[in-house]
Amino acid sequence: QVQLVESGGGLVQAGGSLRLSCAASGRTVKDTTMGWFRQVPGKERQFVASITWSDTIVYADSVKGRFTISRDNAKNTVALQMSSLKPEDTAVYYCAAEFWTLSGSPVRTGSPRYWGQGTQVTVSS
Repeated sequence: QVQLVESGGGLVQAGGSLRLSCAASGRTVKDTTMGWFRQVPGKERQFVASITWSDTIVYADSVKGRFTISRDNAKNTVALQMSSLKPEDTAVYYCAAEFWTLSGSPVRTGSPRYWGQGTQVTVSS
């Protein structure tokens, strides 16, 4: 059974930084596409970033240059370093596993097979 557990969310002022982490069990992160999505109430869940088994990285246009996704194979974790945060980054952030991505504007993705429970990120102005 695959489990994804996020951590690292919280409250931060605009311009600040946060680092989210996703610990995976039952699945090796280096063997599949891992990524992050986010959702605000009343809106669809949106793609944020992904990293494939071959280290291909894709970002949503809205976070390019501010967010960095990385993978630690030894710890079987995926991280999202978020910098220069804006109030519009406020959302519940979800770790996801096993999905395809098609780079472009906007990025297109398939539906992830596995989801974490989500972690709240709140950016105050």
